[in-house]
Amino acid sequence: MRHGKKVNHLGRKTAHRKSMLANMGCSLIEHKRINTTVAKAKALKGFIEPLITKAKDDTTHNRRIVFSRLRQKEAVTELFRDVAAKIGDRPGGYTRIIKLGNRLGDNADMAMIELVDYNEIYNADKKAKKTTRRSRRGNSSNTVTPPVASNEEE
Repeated sequence: MRHGKKVNHLGRKTAHRKSMLANMGCSLIEHKRINTTVAKAKALKGFIEPLITKAKDDTTHNRRIVFSRLRQKEAVTELFRDVAAKIGDRPGGYTRIIKLGNRLGDNADMAMIELVDYNEIYNADKKAKKTTRRSRRGNSSNTVTPPVASNEEE
């Protein structure tokens, strides 16, 4: 029985796994999207999203916490300066995993993980709509609008 065992060890010891996730997180912040296996992408998502949430509040304490996990000064600077400014109003879900198929050499499931707000293809046709995960009482979609009178007197 595996009660409470949520960490995917990825076939690595703890120090190697933490270093690998730190390097992948820095690459994701630098390049905005990376290709990796599905298992590593899911592990990276759980690693990077709390750090992006911390980056929304730019304090010395949060910078030190994020630096202790990422271990690269340039990546921390870019995260707090550029990435946090772009995702400031988003309540979560900062990354997207897109499955790419299988790798030729070993048939591993491959995926692309990217920062959501940096993909211009998906965001081009959508309006800038602010959504929250709150109650639907304030939603005006249930109200009925009266019909518009037309000019057919001609």
